[in-house]
Amino acid sequence: MGNPTAAIHTSAATGFAAKADRYVRGRPDYPDEIVSWLQNRLGLKAGKVALDLGAGTGKFTAYLVKTGAQVIAVEPVQQMREQLSRKLPDIDARDGTAVSIPLPDASVDAVTCAQAFHWFGTRQALAEICRVLKPGGKLGLIWNMRDESVDWIAKLTHIITPYEGDTPRFAKGTWKEAFPFDGLCPLREDHFRHSHTGSPEDVIIDRVRSTSFIAALPPDEEAKVVTQLRALIAATPALAGKDVISVPYDTVAFWAEKIA
Repeated sequence: MGNPTAAIHTSAATGFAAKADRYVRGRPDYPDEIVSWLQNRLGLKAGKVALDLGAGTGKFTAYLVKTGAQVIAVEPVQQMREQLSRKLPDIDARDGTAVSIPLPDASVDAVTCAQAFHWFGTRQALAEICRVLKPGGKLGLIWNMRDESVDWIAKLTHIITPYEGDTPRFAKGTWKEAFPFDGLCPLREDHFRHSHTGSPEDVIIDRVRSTSFIAALPPDEEAKVVTQLRALIAATPALAGKDVISVPYDTVAFWAEKIA
């Protein structure tokens, strides 16, 4: 199929390829309730087939496995896919993109895109997703979002936003322009509260450094961002001197059914 990485945004191709190991350490997991959400909203269970599209290092893929469904992961960045295969060696991990999914027509019961759909949220991608979905199959779009109502989290966002450029992000909302889509019922939405607990180095520094457009920066520019983050930690009583902290998150989960 050629080089799928050439079809994705430069920030993703460069940043995720260079810092795949940091992505594993820095990214939060998902709330425990997401497994029952996958079962109840997307109908996943033993005997069903799920596609994790833009699967990255497999953080979300592991939750699909817990449903009992057969899981296929598609990820265009080789370094991310290699991390996934090390973590989940029994998963069928394939090279591909949202506009060129390496699966037959009507072959899966559900497609999930976790922390991913903003990268490829177009009608072309939705048409390809609908192609591989069975009639009545489900699409799930999931994002972990930091709670911006917390003062220091808002300050963290202020530090990194100047570097995002034209990088697609959930908060920009451009992915919503692909909807409504004729092949799908209207999107429905659920929310789950949870937190990312660990050392400040893991849940703040490595989390930010795993962000595509930060990971793609030249080393000296990335170092400037890290210096600002460390200053923020030192100036925030809830963070300074703490070995373990919790970062509050809102997991946003959208779902839609393919119109037969």
